[in-house]
Amino acid sequence: MDTETRTYRTGDRDVVLDLTRDCANFVAERGDGLLHVFVPHATCGLAILETGAGSDDDLLSALGTLLPADDRWLHRHGSRGHGRSHVLPALVPPYASVPVLDGHLALGTWQSICLVDLNVDNHEREVRFSFLAG
Repeated sequence: MDTETRTYRTGDRDVVLDLTRDCANFVAERGDGLLHVFVPHATCGLAILETGAGSDDDLLSALGTLLPADDRWLHRHGSRGHGRSHVLPALVPPYASVPVLDGHLALGTWQSICLVDLNVDNHEREVRFSFLAG
């Protein structure tokens, strides 16, 4: 299995970061197989969704409603509402797998692979790309 780890700066706000281009570059010319993307963090996740048409903002809005940044969380270190980030991976898992056909991601027309990060205390994230040949 081929694996590569990349670092992304997510900043100090809630973010949906599109990783599709980097995923496509990683699998280019690798033939058929499976791309597995994983974030080794307890406070962010990966989602496959449409971006650029408002869905990414809608996701952040929905997560803000489900996981508000307030003082209700028992996990209480870091910034106000930090505990919600530790609940996020139960809703947005820290992994995604996508078929690869002839070196191309077999995503639907409007699908993108995105890092979802609500943790404003951690500004950098590692993402592991792994390719399993078919």
